[in-house]
Amino acid sequence: MDTTERRDGSGDADPVDDDNAGKVAASAAATNTVQDPSSSVPEATITSDVIPNGHKSTSIDASNKDDCQEETSKENTELSNVDGSDEKTETKAETGEEVIVIQDAGFNIKIAAPLIEPFDLPVSSMELVQEIFQVLVDKEETCHRTCFTLQLDGTTLDNFSELKSIEGLKEGSVLKVVEEPYTVREARIHVRHVRDLLKSIDYQDAYNGLDCNSLSLLNIVTNGNILEKKAPSRSDTVDYLPPECLMPGSKDRPLLPLHPIQKDLKGPQCLKVLTYSGWNPPPGNRRMHGDLLYIYVVTLEDKRYHITASTHGFYVNQCTQEEFNPKPSGQKHLFHSLIDLLSQISPSFKRNFQSLLKKRQLKHPFERVATPYQVHSWMAPAMEHSIDYIRAEDAFSSRLGYEEHIPGQTRDWNEEIQTTRELPRKHLPERLIRERTIFKVHSDFVVAATRGATSVIDGNIMAINPGEDTKMQMFLWNNIFLSLGFDVKDHFKDFGGDAAAYVAPGCDLQGVKAYAGVDPEGLYTLGTVVVDYRGYRVTAQSIIPGILEKEQEQSVVYGSIDFGKTIVTNDKYKELLKKSAQSLKIRPHKVVNSKNEEVELYSSVECKGIVGNDSRHYILDLLRTFPPDVNFLPVDKSELSEAIQALGFPRKHRHRLACLRQELVDAFVEQRYVMFVKNAACQFQELRLRKIRETELSKEKDKSETSGQDVAIASETLSEVPKTQDEIETEEAKKIVETLTDAVASAKEEESTNEIIRAAARLVGSLSDTEFSITFNPDVYQDHVQHANPDSDCLTREKNLVKAAAEFLLLSQIPNFICECLEHTSSPIDGYTLTEALHHHGINMRYLGTVTDFVGRQSQLSYLHSICVSSLITRSTKHLYKAFMQGVDMMNLSPAVSHFLNCFLGSYPSPYTQVATDEKSKKKNKRKNKGALYLAADNIEWASEMPKSLWKKIVEEVQDYYGYKLECDSIDSAIERYGLQKVSMLRGFCKMAGIQILLREYALDSKSKQPFYEEDILNVFPIVKHIHPKATDAYHVFTSGQAKIQQGLLHEGYELISEALNLLNNVYGAMHPEIAACARLLARLSYIMGDYGEALVYQQRAVFMSERVLGIDHPNTITEYAHLALYAFANNQIPTALKLMYRALYLALICTGDCHPEVALFYCNIGLILHAVNEFDVSLKFLSRALELNGKFYGARSLKVALCYHLVARTFSCKGDFRSALQNEKEAYSIYKQLLGENHDRTNESSECLKHLTQQAVKFQKTMNQLSKGEKLNALTPLQIQTPSMSNVLETLNLINGIVFVHISQEDIERFRDEMIRHQAQAGQKSLVEQNLRNGAKTPSGESPPVATKSGELTEGTSVPANALNGCADGASALTDPIDLS
Repeated sequence: MDTTERRDGSGDADPVDDDNAGKVAASAAATNTVQDPSSSVPEATITSDVIPNGHKSTSIDASNKDDCQEETSKENTELSNVDGSDEKTETKAETGEEVIVIQDAGFNIKIAAPLIEPFDLPVSSMELVQEIFQVLVDKEETCHRTCFTLQLDGTTLDNFSELKSIEGLKEGSVLKVVEEPYTVREARIHVRHVRDLLKSIDYQDAYNGLDCNSLSLLNIVTNGNILEKKAPSRSDTVDYLPPECLMPGSKDRPLLPLHPIQKDLKGPQCLKVLTYSGWNPPPGNRRMHGDLLYIYVVTLEDKRYHITASTHGFYVNQCTQEEFNPKPSGQKHLFHSLIDLLSQISPSFKRNFQSLLKKRQLKHPFERVATPYQVHSWMAPAMEHSIDYIRAEDAFSSRLGYEEHIPGQTRDWNEEIQTTRELPRKHLPERLIRERTIFKVHSDFVVAATRGATSVIDGNIMAINPGEDTKMQMFLWNNIFLSLGFDVKDHFKDFGGDAAAYVAPGCDLQGVKAYAGVDPEGLYTLGTVVVDYRGYRVTAQSIIPGILEKEQEQSVVYGSIDFGKTIVTNDKYKELLKKSAQSLKIRPHKVVNSKNEEVELYSSVECKGIVGNDSRHYILDLLRTFPPDVNFLPVDKSELSEAIQALGFPRKHRHRLACLRQELVDAFVEQRYVMFVKNAACQFQELRLRKIRETELSKEKDKSETSGQDVAIASETLSEVPKTQDEIETEEAKKIVETLTDAVASAKEEESTNEIIRAAARLVGSLSDTEFSITFNPDVYQDHVQHANPDSDCLTREKNLVKAAAEFLLLSQIPNFICECLEHTSSPIDGYTLTEALHHHGINMRYLGTVTDFVGRQSQLSYLHSICVSSLITRSTKHLYKAFMQGVDMMNLSPAVSHFLNCFLGSYPSPYTQVATDEKSKKKNKRKNKGALYLAADNIEWASEMPKSLWKKIVEEVQDYYGYKLECDSIDSAIERYGLQKVSMLRGFCKMAGIQILLREYALDSKSKQPFYEEDILNVFPIVKHIHPKATDAYHVFTSGQAKIQQGLLHEGYELISEALNLLNNVYGAMHPEIAACARLLARLSYIMGDYGEALVYQQRAVFMSERVLGIDHPNTITEYAHLALYAFANNQIPTALKLMYRALYLALICTGDCHPEVALFYCNIGLILHAVNEFDVSLKFLSRALELNGKFYGARSLKVALCYHLVARTFSCKGDFRSALQNEKEAYSIYKQLLGENHDRTNESSECLKHLTQQAVKFQKTMNQLSKGEKLNALTPLQIQTPSMSNVLETLNLINGIVFVHISQEDIERFRDEMIRHQAQAGQKSLVEQNLRNGAKTPSGESPPVATKSGELTEGTSVPANALNGCADGASALTDPIDLS
């Protein structure tokens, strides 16, 4: 649903009342949750506008939904109008495709519910009745009702109807809430809802990783909702100083502040016990009296009640624990709601429940709506495990195999997944419905698959082949096929055995992701989830109909099941794969099977095609979709170039499934295409000029036909010098090549043109002589594949291309990554962001050792070298941990994990652990194929591991797997040698391995005791990998908005980004990382356009979402906190701004330590804000440390260092230390003069500052001299110490954070407009940059492309960010942070 504010044509914004952003959460929950699932069956669920949310219980604070719904009505542009009745069509130049904008009507209706006054509810014509239902279930006044219908003039409304389709529904209409009779199912839903209400403000489910609950700590950090805070008055005493651990130079990294959970946040207890009675189910005679089920309650007054849930409501019966008497008790109170009954019989319940609702109302809706995927916390406080009978029943009831919303049957995941992909997608509304259902079914499948995979490892699911060896067992649960990551029947014997079997599911998932991105019609992939849990890898897949009924050999109609011996093909598959092969750069090729028959394939040999019983064409085993990486294959050294050999390649790897990434393939093809067009354009220019010269020379011979004008043109042409290949711009080259392909005048010209194309094609290694064709044969360098013509020139060229791509990775992409880091357009802060950055460049993590070598040669990147080494160590340790955990029995999990952590991170040389007492008897009596997986022959080997032996294995693993030599033999030597931090390594390893530890301070440096004990290991959680369905239309609108912003059309860009946010909410619901990124950009735009309040609203949403869907200490969350601090300062909330900046700094210190460019930026921000509140001494410490770090990372003579010198000088002057101020300002002036010249504004400002400081220093010195001589001073000359104003501090904050404003005159605007018109006329078609953006790529620097011109929306005196024009000077972050919505 829409989370943005709508702007009118004038560009003036209505205020966004995000005090109640719960509208978004409520609407999204309504869209994704079916209250009455009995009305839908699986097939209907798929094709309807709403998909059931079987696994989640969505609970949202809807106390202020009225205002929120009003926001929806004003803003909602959901674009889901299928019949198109209210559509307006616009053709957007930026995307070149039709975009339908829905004109949505908002209006108010009245809700009349029993026992409360009617109230108004703003709604949208495109909302569903179901969404109103959900709002009422969550609204404070009506949250105790779940079994009701909505009626208009006596007619019951269908939950799945859009409001616009309801006849007679208009402004002021009254919808009546009508209580309906209960069924057993509705009664159970009501009891579960009551339980959820009683637990609604607890953090226990978030820490335990249940029901897609996750943490958000923003309101705790800011001590309340930031939007409700007012600026402190002058009389208020405010402590602005940071905690000691955040002071520059502090080595203390406490962990307790990571989770600042307050004890009083737990809700008041309302009941002692709420559970189903042991008298269930009602006997037949009572069922005939309307009894549905019995409930047992113990109140806070210690009174025990047995309650009957009947068709008409709830009442207290006369049962006791010993006697069954279902007749009503003497009170004879019948209530439709259990809450009302409990309030009647227990005054404590009534009082405490009202208190709980008030606390619930204080929580932001975004803190409570369920996330699409489960997010786990690596630390948790000691949680009280209270009695909860409803939770207990859920854990062991039939929900383990069934979903409640489809009574009596499991979900057919494959049918749901494939049916959603078959939904129509011709028009925008259809695509939105399709993408929403795809995302919803996928997120449900991921949750179910994760649950199944963990149950398999925990031994809770019986194998379908229990007689087989443990490693070979397979499982079938909830219509999901689950298999272990071991080499079954020597399937991967020639490819690396178990090592290959372990990585194969990940490679297969990359292939599934690639085909899902192409989204071909008629070709189907399986739902695939890869789960790592307790050292095991489990692959969960949906099941092809009929696949379990016959052998695989009988099912496969395309590809090979035995690695190339038997290969079959199918015309239909060839037709389907041909389309996707073009997009994925896969070359059609012929191979020979064991019968010497030639078979043409459009994929790798391993790819299998199976036609299911549903007649759909499935492809699976996509592990080698992309070309092999010859740098890690056993090829002859002479095959590779000398440059590659010099880097130590080819390198031995433990498996032969190493493939290049899709990002690398795309980058390589793009680079070759640019080379191709530039070469062809250069040659074509020379050809054209040669022809013109020849023509002019022939004309000169016939002087009678040559006019003076022609001679002038000829002489001008003859003097034209052809551009070199490097001088030709890419766009210019593309236009020339397009001209080449147009019809030519003569056969001679055609021959010359074709020769140019052939020459350019040969240069770039094209597989076609007549055009640019770079595609890859995935089966080259595979010994098990026999090619049709092994000695052909074509196969040689295919091999050369694969070698060139692998060489491109080493000699181009890794240096590009290093350059970006040197330019500070990319600054990874931990192992996760490092992985993301490398993958963005197409660099596999097996190259991490090589990257670390490259980075180690750059002194400016010392921080990155530490991160790389830390990642090498934690990744290698994870490899060892995987094998370590496979040898541990369930009874010893906590001791084993704590012992491993002691050996890995503790300084204590001889940690010890307690092995379970019956371990020896278990060892003698090995359980075979029963219960939990139990693979090791000797299950107490892990207890003999010591720090020295483990670190020896780590060093060997880093050398063997990554080719990097660690110069350390213990954790302490690694910390000292590479500048690492134990807390950061603990965090990185726990998140990577799936370990949750107790929130406390650990004595990691103690040499007298071990830091970890078995009580510290709270849980192990799964690491889940899956594809991420995309909102394609939202991405196109988003990139259009980015283009507008880069052109300076901020209001138009804002509108488009708002539209993108609407579309994202429509597809993803309320919570998603891309929605957070969109909200961040809208906040930045609002800030730049001067609407600081709206910037605060959007940025608060971004922080909430980032914490919920990424994690409370994720690097993105750190960035969001820093942005929110800036906007809070702009709104004059200085104490809050400091709290937020302290939180960002603390998280950054935990992630990476003190030595990082981002930390330097945070120091600068904190120093400035402290300066603004006259805390000069502390401010000076932060600014001095920022100066030191910036000098290290940007160079001693950079603009950032000059600015830091200036800020330090200003702080010294405010303290009255003019000598030090003068010294620092001289340094600033020297740098500005050297880099910018004497006439630059910054140089002049520094010069004026120097004059002022010199005058003050002279005055001060004169006064001191007079005092020292004992002279009497008649009048003490006052020193001019100017403390900066808030506006001045804000300008400086903008400057250091990369937001620089420049004023543009009307003449400049006119000139920019003319340049833009001329540029558009010349371009003729989309620029390469726009195409790259539309395809999800970025410019080489990693930033959005700088704009060259402005357009006429700007007026005289308009402020525009300078970095929107030219990028930000000296590596500051750009106006629009790069957001990858591809």
